[in-house]
Amino acid sequence: MRKIYVIGIGAGDPDHLTLQAAKAIGRTDVFFLLDKGEAKESMIELRRRIMKAYARPGRRVAEGRDPDRDRTPDDYQGTIADWRHRRSAVTEALISEHLLDDETGAFLVWGDPSLYDSTISILDEILARGETTFTYEVIPGISSVSTLAARHKIGLNRIGRPFQVTTGRRLAEEWPADVDDVVVMLDARQAFGAVDAQDVDIYWGAYLGTPDELLVSGPLAEVSDEIRRVRAEAASGTGGSWTRTCCAAATPVRADRPDSNRRPPGVGDRARRPLRYGPALGEQGRDRPDHRRRRGVRTLIQSYSASPSRSPSVSR
Repeated sequence: MRKIYVIGIGAGDPDHLTLQAAKAIGRTDVFFLLDKGEAKESMIELRRRIMKAYARPGRRVAEGRDPDRDRTPDDYQGTIADWRHRRSAVTEALISEHLLDDETGAFLVWGDPSLYDSTISILDEILARGETTFTYEVIPGISSVSTLAARHKIGLNRIGRPFQVTTGRRLAEEWPADVDDVVVMLDARQAFGAVDAQDVDIYWGAYLGTPDELLVSGPLAEVSDEIRRVRAEAASGTGGSWTRTCCAAATPVRADRPDSNRRPPGVGDRARRPLRYGPALGEQGRDRPDHRRRRGVRTLIQSYSASPSRSPSVSR
């Protein structure tokens, strides 16, 4: 029986690769890559470097063309369903043509396979058709959400309160009801612009885990223009070839929680200034302190990824 690994490889830093993932890569006979075109070549290149570092000699690589799709459809659900169906056909052809019985294949997935990635559902669709058989195992990875929270040194939830994961498209429509913190994925259109900036803090990042990593944090009303500028500069430097976004937010100060207005001890105006650093901005802003999370203030956490100007190295 064929076996397939769905391996989370982290948000962009090769050191995000877990020991479990490295072992699975070392057991793989065939790696499957879906080519998204020259604009996303650096994403494929990092996968190739990981394979070179951890895969065994003699492993094979099977590549297919990832189907294009409309990025601004009128029927979002129908468009995504059609794209996934076409993608499953490409994936099934790769498996049936290149993976022999009793061999092991693998998909190297950005971040964590369970969070805003279609690989698991596509494999389930293939199995449901019953024409190509295999078993599969999911290897968890470090997501862009956890990476960004770690880089900003914040937690995603507050004591006794829920948080929600959604998309930039949904955030632009409305703020989720009765939720303090919202993690927003797939935000190519900067949904923070549709949010009432009053009492909102934002934690933003780009190229997480790469040498070009950028971070901005602070009150949304004060740093929104800065984020737009930094993002535009980053996109112009890479051709704006690929974006991945996520963010998180918290509900406004509530009358039934009057103590939520209190700022944590030692957090003054200086600590509210945004943190910015990375090669794309030179040394400017490296000495700025982290923006500390404030109680009772909505929090927006957003990461932006485009093909970095240089691929990170992989060491073993």
